Amino acid sequence: MTMTLLSIGHGYSAQGLEALLLPRGARIIGTTRSPDKARAMQARGVTPLIWPGNPLPLSEVTHLLSSVAPAGVDPVLAAHADDIGRAQHLRWGGYLSTIGVYGDRQGDWVDEEDAPDATSERARARLRAEAGWREAFDRAGVRLHIFRLGGIYGPGRGPFAKLRTGRAERVVKPGQVFSRIHQEDIAQALHLAMLSDIGSRIFNLCDDAPAPPQDVLAHAAGLLRIPVPPEVPFDKADLSPMARSFYADNKRVRNDRVKRDLGLELRYPDYQSGLAAILAAEG
Repeated sequence: MTMTLLSIGHGYSAQGLEALLLPRGARIIGTTRSPDKARAMQARGVTPLIWPGNPLPLSEVTHLLSSVAPAGVDPVLAAHADDIGRAQHLRWGGYLSTIGVYGDRQGDWVDEEDAPDATSERARARLRAEAGWREAFDRAGVRLHIFRLGGIYGPGRGPFAKLRTGRAERVVKPGQVFSRIHQEDIAQALHLAMLSDIGSRIFNLCDDAPAPPQDVLAHAAGLLRIPVPPEVPFDKADLSPMARSFYADNKRVRNDRVKRDLGLELRYPDYQSGLAAILAAEG
């Protein structure tokens, strides 16, 4: 049977799958709230679906991926948890979560064997969503892979646009590091998971090189051959509440399991290689 992927909340992370699946004859049904985004999907060869507002075609799909963040509760599960168990052709499920569920480890390393320690309500909602997705797929007897993603970057999403405004600042909080993952490596991992026969599992999805955010911005400035932005202490930085909340957690995230179990070979194992590729693609 031809692969039919239902990608719920078909945004930046999931879009990387298009280049891997569509040339191989797979069908992608992508949901969005926006008619403009639906038209853009269709132009790329994706079958668009406005959701919420239309029923999810669960009877048609072999693979299901949700990138939808919970808003207190997971809106997909709230509407369709029971329907997943009746999806007769479904063979694989994926859910995109976040490394935020591990909480603050004061810069120490964590892996999938470490118990989550979510401190923010946003992260606790993710843990509830993970549990809900596991329960739904366990009832359906279908394997589910949960991917806990680091900070996502790639073409069109990275430090270059901010630097080009001339208003970028390097926010410095001593000892702070973030783990990152390139859009293409997200797509690689998802594709490998779909093709595998591995049972339900959680995978961290990050590159090999957690790094301070100010170092990344300085390196990007060097690639653009522009002055390195000034340093600003964290407690004096003009950050949104959302951006500030990310600095509450400090950890280094291991990716050994996804490499071992899925055979993932990162195209961009560090931010240096990832940023160079983004800039090269811009021409």
